[in-house]
Amino acid sequence: MKAVVFRGPEHAIEYTDVELAAPKRGEVRVKIVAAGVCHSDLHVKRGEWEVAAPLVMGHEGSGIVTELGEGVTSLSEGDHVVLSWVPPCGECRFCKSGYEARCQLVADLVAPQGVLFDGTSRMSIGDETIQHYLGVSSFSEEVIVPASGAIKVRDDAPLDVLALVGCAVATGVGAVTNTAGVEPGSTVAVIGCGGVGLNVVQGARLAGAERIVAIDLREEKTEMAVQFGATDRINASDGDVVEQLKELLPDGVDYAFDAIGRVETTEQSIQMLSLGGASVIVGLPPTGAKASFEPLVLAEADQRILGSNYGSVRPSIDIPALVDRYMDGQLILDPLISGRVPLSQAAQALEELQAGSALRTLLIPEA
Repeated sequence: MKAVVFRGPEHAIEYTDVELAAPKRGEVRVKIVAAGVCHSDLHVKRGEWEVAAPLVMGHEGSGIVTELGEGVTSLSEGDHVVLSWVPPCGECRFCKSGYEARCQLVADLVAPQGVLFDGTSRMSIGDETIQHYLGVSSFSEEVIVPASGAIKVRDDAPLDVLALVGCAVATGVGAVTNTAGVEPGSTVAVIGCGGVGLNVVQGARLAGAERIVAIDLREEKTEMAVQFGATDRINASDGDVVEQLKELLPDGVDYAFDAIGRVETTEQSIQMLSLGGASVIVGLPPTGAKASFEPLVLAEADQRILGSNYGSVRPSIDIPALVDRYMDGQLILDPLISGRVPLSQAAQALEELQAGSALRTLLIPEA
């Protein structure tokens, strides 16, 4: 198959031939229909995260099941699926208690080592092993994934659009509904109106937030945020965003979401909080980044700092539910798509994302 291979930040990514072995027990083969290009892929390309390389890039995608490994009964060939970059093991204490986004096996083995549940890879180039990225590797024509990472969805939904649900939508909406538990009538600030941030905005709208303040350096992104449910806009290039926020809401906000993951934006999200407010860190920073805050202020104001991994989702429950909300017209997805380009143009798509000129580009494997 053709796939996009990353060997290290000092190398250009390669669109090349990769051998894909058959699925083993508990695994499935999926033909990729579309893969979304996400900032997490940029972190990898720029060498900001430690990953097992060489690897096939991509962690957001959708496709069609074409082969079942031994013992798989939850899926059938021909099923339409959204890929989950946390494929729950179902056996660790977090999975058993309903916190599947914290799956211990994924955190300890799958994500850091670039392998599947048995500790090995299904991809190679000659004698060279190629690692999986976050158990998905969607920048490819086909993937082998654990069956728990291929989430069956309804057949009448546009499968290419659903690629976004596997990361941007689940992460953004889930951060609001699952991690933070935003209540009706709340006030919310969202720092960063990219693919994830806009889904935080619409998650806040769906939760019934009264005021939703969209913050970004680019005017066109905060304008788009209004379409997704923002009631107020702040251009971060116009000065101190905390001061601008306090001019709109003098007491601060109940929830401030950092959808960028820079030290500055994390610190800003904490400084925006009202009494009893919560800062929710959704965007992921480079490895080793450290933010600061005043613990006394946090304690006296009864405030919280929450980390949100993958929107605290339960993939098999939340992903189909998000698809239903899209099909019912409650959830906006189509405007998030900046364009559809061939898989071979992955490098260019990453450059456009880095430049800020794209929200979500879909990579489409060539027929």
